[in-house]
Amino acid sequence: MPNAAIFFDRDGTLNEDPGYLGDPNKVKLFSGTGESLSLLKKKFNFLFIVISNQSGIARGILTKEMVDTVNSKINELLSVYDTAIDAFYYCPSHPDYSSENDCSCRKPSPELVFKAANDFNIDLSKSYFVGDTVSDIQCGLNAGLKTILVKTGFGTESFSILKKQNIFPTFVADNIKDISTFIQKDFSGDK
Repeated sequence: MPNAAIFFDRDGTLNEDPGYLGDPNKVKLFSGTGESLSLLKKKFNFLFIVISNQSGIARGILTKEMVDTVNSKINELLSVYDTAIDAFYYCPSHPDYSSENDCSCRKPSPELVFKAANDFNIDLSKSYFVGDTVSDIQCGLNAGLKTILVKTGFGTESFSILKKQNIFPTFVADNIKDISTFIQKDFSGDK
């Protein structure tokens, strides 16, 4: 039976975004992240998949090992709440430093969402994409997902840009707790 998933952007969505996060000691989850993810996992058994652009690798600011260490730290912090991200997918490329072909995985491309859906047998029609940037919402829309823009990170300015482009996410949330409340109601069919 296919799985339902919540695809998350990482920096600015689950955790604070200091810019090119490569130091695991600087990982700080937003308030409510652990509790909200734990509740959604226990109640609905969602898969949690992170889809992120990590252009700091192409820029020479980060290494893949640094990104992987930060991802591990996020799961270490979430383990306190008896939950975890099931998989992390990231695009290390940037158009200024990488070939066009290497950038095919970069959001707003849905390539990594489709890869994860294939790897984990995910039903995209029952899944969500959560992020704080225009490219997150476009990626979710490109993959046929319900989209949630969170006003943490770059969310507030991204919402202004999306409105000007006449692109509207399924839901706009102030924080991760709002996201959890919306998904619980939406997924249960409570309106």
